[in-house]
Amino acid sequence: MTARTLTAANLGLCSCHACGLLTRLPRGAHGAHCPRCEAAVHPRKPDSIGRTWALLIAAMVLYIPANLLPVTITRSLFGVQSDTIMSGVAFFWSEGSYDLAIIIFTASIFVPGAKLLALSFLCLSVQLGVRWDPLQRTKLYRMVELIGKWSMLDVFVVALLATLVDFSALAAISAGPGAIAFGAVVVITMFAAMTFDPRLLWDAAGGERQEGVNVHG
Repeated sequence: MTARTLTAANLGLCSCHACGLLTRLPRGAHGAHCPRCEAAVHPRKPDSIGRTWALLIAAMVLYIPANLLPVTITRSLFGVQSDTIMSGVAFFWSEGSYDLAIIIFTASIFVPGAKLLALSFLCLSVQLGVRWDPLQRTKLYRMVELIGKWSMLDVFVVALLATLVDFSALAAISAGPGAIAFGAVVVITMFAAMTFDPRLLWDAAGGERQEGVNVHG
């Protein structure tokens, strides 16, 4: 059975983003501050959807060179070799290291792409006023926020290789432009997840939830 919830926003309450204090906002007040830490408080993050979309579009643009440009450049006596993320996956797969190939593909290609799609879906669901189970969409948001930093696998590997494999005239590994673009994609999507306000999911759904009545901020 579906019941309409009573939200903190309807009661004029707002949680401080800095110290977490729940405070009552004066009606019609702008630029309110937390009475405990004096940080600016807002019922919802200002321009959350617009800022999230701006970051997502920037990440989508960088996602293309991150996968097409080389992430590592190896210089040795045998010449110069450039490797992209996909060429690294193909190399490990052809060598029989299927587990490494799957890990690199998942962490470096699938997860960043899935995060972009998930955040885009969440933004669209808010803008279109989708009422489908806000709890499940909130769980999707939490998952995106949780796995954000783990997409840095390729950047860590390139940094380690560049530090360890440096034999001057014999061999040297350096980061390619793809690694810079990839790192930017990961960081920007992390900021996009931080900018998105999941409480908007409940606002768009009209504060409805299955099985019972809860209070949400």
